[in-house]
Amino acid sequence: MKRPTIHDVAARAGVSRGTVSRVLNGDRYVSTAARVAIERAIAETGYVVNRNARSLVTQRSGSVVMVLSDPHEKLFEDPNYAVLIRTAVQRLALRDISLVIMMAADDGDRQRVLRYVRGGHADGVFLVSAHAGDPLADALGGRVPVVAQGEVLGKRDVIPYAAADERLGGRQMTEYLVSRGRRKIAMITGPMDTPGGIQRLEGFTDVLGRRAAKKLIAHGDWSRASGERAMAELLARAPDLDAVFVASDLMAAGALAALREAGRRVPDDVAVGGFDDSSIAVSTHPPLTTIRQPLARIAEETVRLLLELMDGAGRVEPVIVPTELVVRESA
Repeated sequence: MKRPTIHDVAARAGVSRGTVSRVLNGDRYVSTAARVAIERAIAETGYVVNRNARSLVTQRSGSVVMVLSDPHEKLFEDPNYAVLIRTAVQRLALRDISLVIMMAADDGDRQRVLRYVRGGHADGVFLVSAHAGDPLADALGGRVPVVAQGEVLGKRDVIPYAAADERLGGRQMTEYLVSRGRRKIAMITGPMDTPGGIQRLEGFTDVLGRRAAKKLIAHGDWSRASGERAMAELLARAPDLDAVFVASDLMAAGALAALREAGRRVPDDVAVGGFDDSSIAVSTHPPLTTIRQPLARIAEETVRLLLELMDGAGRVEPVIVPTELVVRESA
């Protein structure tokens, strides 16, 4: 069966080919009657836009790339990624823009991303979980608009971003644990080359000051296994600790497993607080007291910033979204 063309749509709608082209390219200066007729004709003929042909005219690929800088397995382990991807897909679809997901956990991955972008296959880049010193951030500069979910350390004034107020969230959780009478509070941080790793720890130390002893701080990498390992380290260093603030729900799930293994009751012996308010927070035993960062809103704001840059905005300002304490049985 012959594939319908733009000429078929124009004939069915009773308008010129140029009018159909203007509608397909988002031109607002088309009458409502003509637009309705064209949309009906597209549905009736089954016409599909040829993106290759359109890109020759518009110099746009019709897609943006979401670059995930964490190890590949994190994409399937961490439920936060599902929220970010789903929200970005929905927002971009309103502009008929496709989302391409690429990993950039090592040099080979980063080179593939660069070749893809340099080949003109993307109109913009959406960085997620970028680490300090990531060479990809520099290599992409100036080629296409680039924004980040979360600040890229060292690039605050170069790469626009949307993020939760990480430091505020760290303070909220630590203040809550103090208010519950906990006296020896430990922390499991995220990677210290990420804003979440650094700023959530800053919030913790803002509240505890000198009581935030080095032996009460262990570092994870956002994975469940690292939370379990870090909790075991803390118990070995400070067996009398009575609370722990874990910088992500996924790591907190690992910490709970380590506490069970050590025979510690939660929250009776050790109160546990997480960060994210992801789906994990309500599936652990007991459910997690945590800090809610509105990931869907953060993703929406990041996409908005990227679209504004793609539409020609010379500069956009970062967006910082407040966090919220959510109290459940673990603390």
